[in-house]
Amino acid sequence: MRLSEPMTDIPPPLKPTGEITVRRAEFKDVDAIATIFWRARSEAMPWLAAVHTALETRGWISRILLKKQDVYVAIRGGKIVGFMAVTPGWLNHLYVHPDAQRAGVGTILLAHVKRRLADGFRFWVFQKNLAARDFYEKHSAILLRETDGKTNEEREPDAEYEWRAAK
Repeated sequence: MRLSEPMTDIPPPLKPTGEITVRRAEFKDVDAIATIFWRARSEAMPWLAAVHTALETRGWISRILLKKQDVYVAIRGGKIVGFMAVTPGWLNHLYVHPDAQRAGVGTILLAHVKRRLADGFRFWVFQKNLAARDFYEKHSAILLRETDGKTNEEREPDAEYEWRAAK
């Protein structure tokens, strides 16, 4: 594997059918999470700069993400098809494998976030990621502000959203 390419030793999930379950991520899930992260970003956002190699991303997932955030995986048909990571008040990551998108996985993960962070949460989306913005807005997220992206490592204009429980 070249360091600048996503890991390919894990076969991508097929567009599975069946029930979606969510469980806490484990160390054994690192490669699947890294593959989903790379594939989802590269296919949904081909314009986004890759600021880390696949190997660096895998290391970040194993050494930082899984240790410092609450990470959950979505499983369908025995395969990990998505993941999310949260900290108090924040949804930091929600990615679905491209082969499993538009099949309810993101909706299930978002519902899980809403239960875990029932008082509400914030999150960032790149401004150009119109599919993600549409998804979150359809699920009652409210745009708070847009920025020029100078504070994210990709230097890509982004948008901050918030979800609040209905009162």
